[in-house]
Amino acid sequence: MEVNHMGLPPTSPVLEAEEDDPCRLEVTDVAIDGVTLLICLCGLLGNGAVLWLLSCRIKKSPITTYILNLAVADFTFLLFMVISSILYMIENISCSTAVSLTYMRSLFLLSLFSYNMGLYLLTAISIERCVSILSSGCHRPQHLSAVMCVLLWALSIAVIAVVTSLCLLHDHEVCQVALISMYALNFLIFAPPMVISSTILFIKAHCGAQQHQPWMLSIVIFLTVLFFLLFALPLSIWSFLQQFSYTFASSQVVFLLACINSSINPFIYFLVGSCRGHCSSVSPQVAFRRVFEDPEDKAACSSDTTMDTLAPAC
Repeated sequence: MEVNHMGLPPTSPVLEAEEDDPCRLEVTDVAIDGVTLLICLCGLLGNGAVLWLLSCRIKKSPITTYILNLAVADFTFLLFMVISSILYMIENISCSTAVSLTYMRSLFLLSLFSYNMGLYLLTAISIERCVSILSSGCHRPQHLSAVMCVLLWALSIAVIAVVTSLCLLHDHEVCQVALISMYALNFLIFAPPMVISSTILFIKAHCGAQQHQPWMLSIVIFLTVLFFLLFALPLSIWSFLQQFSYTFASSQVVFLLACINSSINPFIYFLVGSCRGHCSSVSPQVAFRRVFEDPEDKAACSSDTTMDTLAPAC
């Protein structure tokens, strides 16, 4: 079974035709991969800054636990994309195969692992924040976010382990079934509640602008989900349709969009945190504190747990 440069099985005549002439240098393809590489490098810096700020400079909270794990997933995805882009550019320019097809296929499946993890985390973030706002209370298990992150990482590892074993050890038909099942899990189980809960968050932030409403965090979650739908979801749709021998865009374009999504989240945090009342020039640390150290949780707890010595655990 052959694969294209991102490790996907060529299920369309277009991909097979491209591989018949490996020495044809496409300037557009090289340019797109060059732009992808630059965006990935910027995204690595941005997500690295998020990891540093939330680990060392921002007070720990349930939401920062999720955001930290999301930054790890985005950082990992971008790292795999940097390696893939460099290898493909080398192959295009030198007109030779830089690495084995099995290695490229494995690299693609590893990128799907971090891609899926990002989707799982966004779903968990949206649902938990939505439930927190709608219930207007602070009665939640202390380590719920950490436990959820561990479970989601375990789920993502299990899913990609099954898909990888089936795709690398079995024929093309078995690999197709595994990939279709994985995308069905994404489309039917995780994507719908993510969209619904983030929409509720946006409506609550827009219509119920009380002083203690965590509108900045709600806007951040809504924008993060929106950009995921616009830039990252096309990768799942494209890969899913590939299994039925249909394509609507080149692989370079959909992976470029996915890299934009994984790179843009730190800038969303900074821009939203810079605009409280009016936009002003602030440091990233101040902007992140405005978003992730929102007083809503403390205000909610203090109203009904004033005399409770365990209130800080909320």
